[in-house]
Amino acid sequence: MSSNDSVLVRRDGHIETWTLNLPDSRNPISDASIVEALCARVAAVNADREVRAVVLTGAGSAFSAGGNVKDMVERNGMFGGSPYELRDGYRGGIQRIPRALYHCEVPVIAAVNGPAVGAGCDLAMMCDLRVASSRAFFAESFVQLGIIPGDGGAWLLTKAIGPMRAAEMALTGDRVPAEKALEWGMVNDVVEPEQLLEAATSLAARVAKNPPHSVRMAKKLLRESQHQSLESLLELSAAMQALAHHTQDHREALDAFMEKRAGDYSGN
Repeated sequence: MSSNDSVLVRRDGHIETWTLNLPDSRNPISDASIVEALCARVAAVNADREVRAVVLTGAGSAFSAGGNVKDMVERNGMFGGSPYELRDGYRGGIQRIPRALYHCEVPVIAAVNGPAVGAGCDLAMMCDLRVASSRAFFAESFVQLGIIPGDGGAWLLTKAIGPMRAAEMALTGDRVPAEKALEWGMVNDVVEPEQLLEAATSLAARVAKNPPHSVRMAKKLLRESQHQSLESLLELSAAMQALAHHTQDHREALDAFMEKRAGDYSGN
């Protein structure tokens, strides 16, 4: 199945794979069809308890080139109009993606198959976990085009790799190859290109094997921890824990633990 031709969607058990499918233009996420498709998929999986993890990758040689530079040159699409129209173009366009992925209830694993540049680098940072091909590189290259990260990259990178590394990337625009990205903590693993989807799907399966309610709530707590005090997070944790203790999957997990077997979780 597919959201539209710009993002292909494949379901295998409890895991969905989303593939950005504009390879001829290197999968720009400034394209309106990509924005609409990604936002639609997030809404769909939030409402579908059968989906427990998502793998996000790109078709062709690139993960994502970020903004469409040709559109910038020609001032088309979200890059056209007055300053006020441009502001609205960002807010109603590409900025919808970080908002959607931030509120995606299931973990999203980026399978970074090639260059992740500008907003494409930020798209990888929007995901919860990241596996990179040895051919991939990351570049927060906005300054090299005389612009700034307009999609939340300054926040995303700082959260992912800390302020000093984020400053180095954002102020130089230099490329960070996959192995250095691993060293910096940008990615969880680096594998050979032919092993990428298998490795990302395997990581997704390690998530999806757990009780889905607890995974969704754990992800929510991780998100909330970025801006809440310890006291407020403890209160939210207590409330969520009370819900978790009353799920059927919690009882199944306890039984499976005592019986030394894998759990069989229904999402109830």
